[in-house]
Amino acid sequence: MRRPLARRADRGFLLLEVVVAVAIFALGAVAIGRVMSECLATQRIRFETERARLILQNRMAEIQAATGMPDDLKRRTLPAPFLGYTLTEKRVPLNLRNDDGTVLGGMNEVQLTVEWEVNGQKVQRSVAFYLLRGS
Repeated sequence: MRRPLARRADRGFLLLEVVVAVAIFALGAVAIGRVMSECLATQRIRFETERARLILQNRMAEIQAATGMPDDLKRRTLPAPFLGYTLTEKRVPLNLRNDDGTVLGGMNEVQLTVEWEVNGQKVQRSVAFYLLRGS
C-alpha cells in the first residue's frame, strides 16, 4: 500500500524543526566553550598567584634564617622555574624608642614584592615583616 503524500506545509515544518534544533545546539556549544575558556584563564591566574606566594614565602624564610642584614634595596629577575617574575626587597631600619626614650636598635621592616605580567597587565603581591638583628 502506498502512503498518502504528506501535506506541503508538514514537509517544511520538519526542516524548520531541524534548523531550530541545530541553532540551539550551536548556542549551547558556544556557551560551553566560553565557560571553559574563562575557567582555564582563572586557573592560570590562580596558579601564577600561588607561585608568587611561594616566592615570597621562600625569600622570607631565607632572610629570617640568615645571620646578616638584607640589602636596603634589591631588585632582581628570577631564574627558571620562576621566569617572568621580578622580586624586589626593601629594608627600612626602624628608629623605635621605649617609654624612657631609649633607642631600640636592630629593628627593621622588610618588604618583599613580586611582580609579573598577566595578559599585558602588571600584577604584584607583597608581604611585609619585622626583622630584629643585634645592632
